[in-house]
Amino acid sequence: MNSNLKSVVTTLLIGLFVVLVIIGGCMYLIPKYNVWQQEQAGKAEFAKAEQNRRIKIEEAKANLEAEKLNAQAEIERAKGAAEAIRIENGSITPAYIQYLWVRQQNANTNNKIIYIPTEAGLPILEAGRVANSKKE
Repeated sequence: MNSNLKSVVTTLLIGLFVVLVIIGGCMYLIPKYNVWQQEQAGKAEFAKAEQNRRIKIEEAKANLEAEKLNAQAEIERAKGAAEAIRIENGSITPAYIQYLWVRQQNANTNNKIIYIPTEAGLPILEAGRVANSKKE
């Protein structure tokens, strides 16, 4: 019986030793794991911030390119207007101005304007302005 008791006590001591080694290992490894996990989270956050920065840079480059193209388009419109004025050679008449106004109104389909012809067959511009100002 004495040997049985020794065997049981030895088994218990070995089991206790294994449990203590496991607990000690966990106490050592868990903080190391937490540090590693935080390092990985930091690396992921840094990579995300770097990617967001690159995206912003690319968007800014695209905006700059669009602004350059818009400026070039504006220059071309100005050249066209200057050429038109040169061709007209200062001969812009009130009838031509009314024609341009009518053409502009036709381009804007949201407005509903009724043209009332006068003796010269041109619309009355002031009536259109009064009708539009009443809507506002």
